[in-house]
This record gives sequence, C-alpha cells and structure tokens, in this order.
Amino acid sequence: MRRLENRVAIVTGAGSGIGRAVALRYAAEGALVLALDINQEALDGTVAQVRAANGAIDTLVCDVSLADHVAATVAAAAAVHGRIDVLFNGVGISGRRWGDGPVDSCTDEAWERVMGMNLTSIFLMCKHTMPWLLKQRGAVVNLASVLGMVGGDEDFATHAYAASKGGIIALSRAMATYYAPRGVRVNVIAPGLIATPMSLRAQSNPHILERLTQLQPLTGAMGTPEDVAAAAAFFASDDARFVTGVVLPVDGGWTAQ
Repeated sequence: MRRLENRVAIVTGAGSGIGRAVALRYAAEGALVLALDINQEALDGTVAQVRAANGAIDTLVCDVSLADHVAATVAAAAAVHGRIDVLFNGVGISGRRWGDGPVDSCTDEAWERVMGMNLTSIFLMCKHTMPWLLKQRGAVVNLASVLGMVGGDEDFATHAYAASKGGIIALSRAMATYYAPRGVRVNVIAPGLIATPMSLRAQSNPHILERLTQLQPLTGAMGTPEDVAAAAAFFASDDARFVTGVVLPVDGGWTAQ
C-alpha cells in the first residue's frame, strides 16, 4: 500500500530503532520523509536503507530538546517541500545512566534530561509544526510507552521516564481535543518491550527475558520496531481519518492484563 503518497512526513529519532523503522515504512507508503536525529552518521544509515528501497528521504540534524534548534529545523524542513503533512515524534531516552529510578532516589539530572528529551521535545516539535499541519489538516503521531499507562515494578522503576511518557499521553489528548475542529488528528502509540538499541539492558537480562511470557503473553517475546511502524503508518494515513486522541498499546498484551 502507498497510503502516504506525496505527503511530507517529519520523523524524529530517525537514526535508529523505532524512528528508523517508521522512516522506512513511511517512505514505503509513498511519503517524502524528512528524517531528524542528533546523529548524522546514524541518519546516513537510515538514508541508505530508504534509498535502497527506492524511497524518498532528506535529513536534518537537530537537538529536538532545544527550542532554537527546533524552530530553525522545522523552518528548514518546511522549505524543502513547502508543506508538512505528518509529524512522528519518536525521540526518546532512558535516564538510567544519569540516575533515573524510584522517585526517592531519582537524580535531579536524570529528571531534567529525561523530561527535556522525551517530553519537551514533543512540545517543541508540535509547537513549530502545527501551523503547517493545520494547513494540510495533517496528523501527529507521538511515541509514549506502556509505562506511561501502568505502574512499573522493580524491573521497570524509572519514574522520570514513566512521568515523561505519561506527560506525552496527556499532552496528546489535550491537543487532539483542541485541534479536532480544525482537522488535525493527534494519536499516541504506547509500545511495550521492543527490540531496539535502547532496550539492550532488557534484552541481555535473563530475568526480564523469562518474564516476557507474563508481560507480553501474545508472543512471549519482544516486539519489533516494524510492529510499531505499522501502527504509525495507520495513524498517519487516511485509514485513521476518524481517529484522534487514541492511545494504542503495541505491547503483546501487557496492558490488557
């Protein structure tokens, strides 16, 4: 299917993991992809894969947690094709390396870094792309997490991360309600454990791997970035023309229990 033919789609975090998979899927669906990441080398890898599949892609390096970077980058992105139809916000970090954990031990640095990259980045990208999306009656797809919906036990006790993902859900619902009369749709994907570079800790932890049959009983395994990209393609397309304000878990049954 080519449900995004000739639409201009910005994808943040496009250098790896879910962001890369979404860039590839959007290009396969016919979109003109504008891939954003802070790492040019990572973006080059995404470009190579998209072009090998005969997709259309341009790249822009941007720190999406910084307002001036975002404003300049969105202006440059819009100048490429004169329009923006879709925004996929895929940037996200784990704060464990800076001390994210239970609230009584979470460091101030971890809180600030995680909120800046996971939540402020989405606010900034939506703020600066919305004027363009309103012109096209476009779509926003934001990446959250199951941990923004349910509490995490000792294996998933990163409270800054959970708060940032819950904030994404709340912001997205507020946007969906406000912009619906003007034709812009805003939806959220909440993945479970997905096999990406960010989940390497879990992928190498025998205890967590043993828990997958309970956490994600549909397969008893981690999901793939392509599982998330399929949902992102649906939300960006006219197949979801009557869908806004939805939080879709892509989690193998985690949140159904």
